[in-house]
Amino acid sequence: MSGHFSALLRADTPAQGPRVPVSVLTGFLGSGKTTLLNQLLASPDLSGTAVIVNEFGEAGLDQDLLTAAAPDDVVLLPNGCLCCAVRGDLVQALGALMDRPGQAIQRVVIETSGLAEPGPILRTLLLDPLLSTRYRLGTVFCTVDAVLGQNSLAQHPEALAQLAAADEVLVTKLDLITHPAETASLLNCLAQLNPSAPIRQLGRDGVDLLRQRLLAPGADLAPPPAPAFYHPVGAATASPRHLADVQSFVLLRDEPLDLDGFAQWLDMIVAAQGEKLLRFKGLVQTVQSPEKPLVVHAMQHLFHPPAYLPAWPTADHRTRLVFITRGMDREALESTLDVMARPRRRRLPT
Repeated sequence: MSGHFSALLRADTPAQGPRVPVSVLTGFLGSGKTTLLNQLLASPDLSGTAVIVNEFGEAGLDQDLLTAAAPDDVVLLPNGCLCCAVRGDLVQALGALMDRPGQAIQRVVIETSGLAEPGPILRTLLLDPLLSTRYRLGTVFCTVDAVLGQNSLAQHPEALAQLAAADEVLVTKLDLITHPAETASLLNCLAQLNPSAPIRQLGRDGVDLLRQRLLAPGADLAPPPAPAFYHPVGAATASPRHLADVQSFVLLRDEPLDLDGFAQWLDMIVAAQGEKLLRFKGLVQTVQSPEKPLVVHAMQHLFHPPAYLPAWPTADHRTRLVFITRGMDREALESTLDVMARPRRRRLPT
């Protein structure tokens, strides 16, 4: 094996103590991130949650609006969008949270600027050698405004990048919707653009579900849902402008894949077309360990470390690979996967 993903498969993971989960709350401008955080932090069992707020501009305000959090538990990173210019500040802030005296930090939530693409945050958490020993990536949540969300996705690439990165999609401001057809159109759009992310329409029950998600151990290893989830939600609607070059699809394979061949195939795809790969997630059944699914994630040129689940979450043991891409050729992916990752047959002696 050769390549980045292949190297991750070969790497030995050293034993280490429990790491603090860092969840990311992203979403376009005005989609309700701060309001949602206040509702979550009001829960007594989420004490020990630190919040990092990133705002675009020199003066921050959102940290003052987080009334449910203790002042010492909120860190402001102003004047940027958590991209390369602010990455060092993020590393410093997470290091300071871990080393501070007093109550131990149980979890961290990063609220990004509405203009931020989450990719640099995820790269920092996964690739920084110090942070990766003390923190682990939790869940990436994306808030979407029920009134303006579809328009934001059509006009702003940042909103599309936020949605593509999401493990869970949170639809907010449903109380402002007067016609149910408007919600159906948005839900259909979200399900097409990120079919692997559960979509929650946020009411009180939705906030409780999110609280449980933050409290759940091992949330960063959640597998993609079964393909039954991938059907469009609501009535069919005309494709918005952004669907012209962004597509999502699922590759299914009934037969286990050869691990070496699959790793080489994925290395080839990411090396050649990584800039087109907005998000990739999957459960893989391998010839080498068919009883345990391999969880794989990638975003553009970045791989999450692959890991095996102890058992399949459902009776469906097929390989399921979810792609969100900008202009990648599905047929080419299908054909190269079939060639490179097909099981190697042993010849019987003659």
